[in-house]
Amino acid sequence: MLWRCRQSIFDEMKKKFSQIESAADEPRVLCIIQDTTNSKTVNERITLNLPASTPVKRLFEDVASKVGYVNGTFDLIWGNGANVADTTLLNQSSDKSVVDSGFEPGKKNFLHLTDKDGEQPQVVLEESSGEHDRNQDRFIGPLPREGSVGCSNDYVSQNYSYSSVLSKSETGYVGLVNQAMTCYLNSLLQTLFMTPEFRNALYKWEFEESEEDPVTSIPFQLQRLFVLLQTSKKRAIETTDVTRSFGWDSSEAWQQHDVQELCRVMFDALEQKWKQTEQADLINQLYQGKLKDYVRCLECGYESWRIDTYLDIPLVIRPYGSNQAFASVEEALHAFIQPEILDGPNQYFCERCKKKCDARKGLRFLHFPYLLTLQLKRFDFDYTTMHRIKLNDRMTFPEELDMGSFIDIEDEKSPQTESCTDSGAENEGSCHSDQMSNDFSNDDGVDEGICLESNSTAERISKIGNEKNSLLYELFSVMVHSGSAAGGHYYACIKSFNDDQWYSFNDQHVSKITHEDIKKTYGGTSGSRGYYSSAFASSTNAYMLIYRLKDPTRNAKFLEVNDYPDHIKRLVQKEKELEEQEKRQREIERNTCKIKLFCMHPMKQIMMENKLEVHKDKTLKEAVGIAYKIMDLEEAIPLDCCRLVKYDEFHDYLERSYEGEEDTPMGILLGGVKSTYMFDLLLETRRPEQAFQCYKPGEVMVKVHVVDLKQETVAPPVSVRAYLNQTVTEFKYLISKAVHLPAETMRVVLERCYNDLRLLNVANKTLKAEGFFRSNKVFIESSDSQDRQLAFTDSHLWKILDRHANTIRLYVSLPEQSPGSHFRRTVFQKASGDSSNVDELCHRVKGPLGNMKSVEAILEESTEKLKTLSLQQQQQDVDNGDSSKSTEASDFENIESPSNEVDSSASAENRDLENQIQVSDPENFQSEERSDSEVNNDRSTSSVDSDILSSSHSSDTLCNVDNAPIPLANGLDSHSITSSRRSKANEGKKETWDTAEEDSGTDSEYDESGKSRGETQYMYFKAEPHVAEEGSGDGQKWLLIHVDKRITLSAFKQHLEPFVGVPSSQFKVFRVYASNQEFESVRLNETLSSFSDDNKITIRLGRALKKGEYRVKVYQLLVNDPEPCKFLLDSVFAKGMTVRQSKEELLPQLREQCGLDLTVDRFRLRKKTWKNPGTVFLDYHVYEEDINISSNWEVFLEILDGAEKMKSMSQLAVLSRRWRPSEMKLDPFQEVVLESSSVDELREKLSEISGILVENIEFAKGRGTFPCEISVLEIHQDLDWNPKVSTLNVWPLYICDDGAVIFYRDKMEEVVELTEEQRSELMKKESSRLQKTGHRVTYSPRKEKALKIYLDGAPNKDLTQD
Repeated sequence: MLWRCRQSIFDEMKKKFSQIESAADEPRVLCIIQDTTNSKTVNERITLNLPASTPVKRLFEDVASKVGYVNGTFDLIWGNGANVADTTLLNQSSDKSVVDSGFEPGKKNFLHLTDKDGEQPQVVLEESSGEHDRNQDRFIGPLPREGSVGCSNDYVSQNYSYSSVLSKSETGYVGLVNQAMTCYLNSLLQTLFMTPEFRNALYKWEFEESEEDPVTSIPFQLQRLFVLLQTSKKRAIETTDVTRSFGWDSSEAWQQHDVQELCRVMFDALEQKWKQTEQADLINQLYQGKLKDYVRCLECGYESWRIDTYLDIPLVIRPYGSNQAFASVEEALHAFIQPEILDGPNQYFCERCKKKCDARKGLRFLHFPYLLTLQLKRFDFDYTTMHRIKLNDRMTFPEELDMGSFIDIEDEKSPQTESCTDSGAENEGSCHSDQMSNDFSNDDGVDEGICLESNSTAERISKIGNEKNSLLYELFSVMVHSGSAAGGHYYACIKSFNDDQWYSFNDQHVSKITHEDIKKTYGGTSGSRGYYSSAFASSTNAYMLIYRLKDPTRNAKFLEVNDYPDHIKRLVQKEKELEEQEKRQREIERNTCKIKLFCMHPMKQIMMENKLEVHKDKTLKEAVGIAYKIMDLEEAIPLDCCRLVKYDEFHDYLERSYEGEEDTPMGILLGGVKSTYMFDLLLETRRPEQAFQCYKPGEVMVKVHVVDLKQETVAPPVSVRAYLNQTVTEFKYLISKAVHLPAETMRVVLERCYNDLRLLNVANKTLKAEGFFRSNKVFIESSDSQDRQLAFTDSHLWKILDRHANTIRLYVSLPEQSPGSHFRRTVFQKASGDSSNVDELCHRVKGPLGNMKSVEAILEESTEKLKTLSLQQQQQDVDNGDSSKSTEASDFENIESPSNEVDSSASAENRDLENQIQVSDPENFQSEERSDSEVNNDRSTSSVDSDILSSSHSSDTLCNVDNAPIPLANGLDSHSITSSRRSKANEGKKETWDTAEEDSGTDSEYDESGKSRGETQYMYFKAEPHVAEEGSGDGQKWLLIHVDKRITLSAFKQHLEPFVGVPSSQFKVFRVYASNQEFESVRLNETLSSFSDDNKITIRLGRALKKGEYRVKVYQLLVNDPEPCKFLLDSVFAKGMTVRQSKEELLPQLREQCGLDLTVDRFRLRKKTWKNPGTVFLDYHVYEEDINISSNWEVFLEILDGAEKMKSMSQLAVLSRRWRPSEMKLDPFQEVVLESSSVDELREKLSEISGILVENIEFAKGRGTFPCEISVLEIHQDLDWNPKVSTLNVWPLYICDDGAVIFYRDKMEEVVELTEEQRSELMKKESSRLQKTGHRVTYSPRKEKALKIYLDGAPNKDLTQD
């Protein structure tokens, strides 16, 4: 018999394995189903990987199971993967395999799930969902989800969909949506809702709208929430209205709090709101108990006591110092009231004995509330790791709890009870404050015992005895915490008093559970309860227990609908109407098509974008009217001059027009209601005398630009529709009709992408073969000139198109007419001709057409006069006896060009000229130079390379379309300068425009032969005056420049010389970024390829950098000033320069610009990192060798009090500051120079400067940014004093560089004791001081945000009673 059973099992397994093997060999069909029945679910896609033999009938069943719809209430239609569905329906009852029905194995088969006969699919109720769903419902812990920690998001199952939110749970109860981390709130709200006495009392309260705003009324919002929980047809509802009444904003939803803390704070808020109402004492009647805190002398029996009230009883999991937890709640309750003996040094001073005596101290319960709340204190602090921990030890709790054994009436008989203290006493809260959370009452009229009306002792004892016999409580709510002390998730297990069934309320999920599931929340493991058992125990365990007293005379039932007060009936009706309205709105939303809408405004000629929302049953004609109003075209054009066409915004392509379909519903035209469409709509307009063009599917859009070789212009585009199968010849005749130019002489150039120009010269080749796509751009030219005979890349047409593709538009701000710059400009203008302003310069450059000077003549005139001026300056210098030669080479030195010949001595003139400007107006010069640096004073921005130029092309240059012709230098339309300079060496070479010189790795403006880089290129440049925007400053001139972006920065600056009025070496170029941030462009050999249209450039006067030079911002370090970091000036340091040389260069600048008259040995330079002083630079250090230097580098200048003590890199300079606790003040900083990193040496140095004995020195490292400010009220405790280390470069100090801040003190000096008034006054002063310096008052780690409920709904007013 046994053998036959084994054989049967073996055969069955063999059969299954054979099926699996055959299924594995069978081809698979991948089906991707998109649910289009609802705009909220349209992004959800269901993927099925089925065997090829699967029948279509089974496919429908699998889809229904996956999405949770009833099979037969939806249709499946084919889709092409682009959100556009075919209208062919799959036969739901077909027995054909999916392959025979048209599915392709090994490929993606797209299907759309749609409404059946216009009706929305029916959602499957959970009881018919199958075994998996039933098991899921019974799961009472946090539901699984991917990528989540704690409860930062809602818990969702794999079968969760938006449709399920709209259907009520089969349990009949409604869940609560987790806003983000509000699971603790949801658990408490569900518990209160399931408490009959609380819910009924809340319903009896009536809201008076005339007295309070309903938005900020906490009881009213709780009423609304409870009504929705009782009547809503949704699976879950939002709690945002409740939290808004708390005065919380959205950030509060991301703060997780303790559920017991929330319970206490919310009850306080309700009590405040219910004052002077029938519910004023509701919380006390339901939740408040009383206990006695007593101390009894063991010698005479004298007892001192006071009565306290409580809303919950906190029970410790483990006794203090023990490694074993209490086994049960009963055990923890006995420990709670277990008295302790006060003996030895803890003896109690007895008022009767008049001496210290041994005593017994403890707690006694005098009265238990109707609703008993027990908090299991699972969160503790581990003093070993100094972290909060969660105790996951096992602690059982009964379903019925007898509290009679915890009331002891023996003390009621004692005649020795003489002294009492009210709960409102001065020391309230002293009763086991480490274990309890008390709410003290100030109107407690009874001093001892239970609330009794008779003063008879016998009657009191009798009533106590009766109460002891009737203190049987039944458990009805368990609030469970899953997670750690750092965060986790709350949910509630609640028993319904209607049917005694337990339910799990887990945010929006409500499901039935059993008492066995409750036992799983005990926590712990099945093993022993050792010290480390908690670490290996389950993290899901009970945290709060709520019991109700079993008293038939008091136990209430929930109010029935017919018994509701009238105001609740009205509220129920109102909420039902709102829910029905929301349902109708969802229905409209579900049937509304939302698609991007574009329109080229006929008057403004700008492309406008909006969103068209139209019901799927609206016709195309009605949709045009809606779009017409959305685009606000009523005053611009008649409605009959507009139509909607299918449009591809990415390719700027008109896909098709809808002729004859004006009465077709939009749902059919757009392919159904979808969340996203793969196309857009364009509201096309026409002039009244025009007719709309028909756009057919399959056509391609071609934008045709006509090129005029004589005028050298490119016209705006004309749109033409063509077919990909047309030949080039046919395409030319099509264009000829559109632009009225002869096709026989027409040259057609296709621009496929940036700098990819293709001449279409094969007549019978199709457009598709030539590379045409949906949207294309072509250039045509039909003149009968000799240019047609040249190779295309050598032709004039190619040059114009190449220029057109690479020209960008820039706005250039010229220097303001400050006194200094005015002087410099006047000198340069005298040298280059009498030009008073930019406008005159532009006119002079342009001139009359017949007498226009060439650019060569202008530049030759300018440079010749510069040469003359330079020679005169040099001669004057020689006459004055100045025979020293400048070490700095001029930027105009050795230019071998017929138009530019300047003597090498120009550099001396330039430097003298620059010095004269600085002296003439140092304030204006400094403010002008600082304007860009002050914006970027932050180290994080200053460390960015000052020039962000790169050789890569920006995205906006791809397939660039210019809307207006850009003429070359013909002098007809605007003031312009066109570069046409050639060097002699290049005169005989072939003329091309794309010979931008490769990067040679140098930042000099000139190559090795001294030839200007601008001379070796032929790049387009055109400048014209521009009217500045409002607020740009009076007197500031702007240029609008069209320039070839392949030009180098060096050549670009040379083109700007006539407009700026000084040589290119004497001004700087700053690129303006977002938020008006400016960075200097210094790499002269790089092109403008990273610039794009409408970028802004600011020109500032000042010497430009050369190769190996770096602009440096110099700040003064003032260690004992309130603002220790002060900007001084900008300077230039060069590679290979020593620190001493840079200090010598700084001396005259410091004297002239800052008024600091120093010598080289009177100050030092040191590293600056943000605001922190760092390494001290020694005089012999060399930049780029010993010191890394970069663009926009920053350095500290520190004035010395005496001789420099830092002589070697092995030394360490720290800034010390003495803390005097007896005076509550800090001494000024003093520098200490150490020969090593030894702690002993530091103590000795500190002892020398302070006079404190070495053994009494205690020190700590400062925290934060220099000067490491800290409140004198916190410094004594908050810093890590006296670290146990022998060297400074190890943890926790890590002092390895100069500039560290060290606080030190005398350990024998006591902290002065302050009165409350003194402390309060000092705290105000410290707060004011630290706020002025921008430092925080405390450096403690970020604390958890306190849980507060604002009674008036305003966060700025703290009315919460904690």
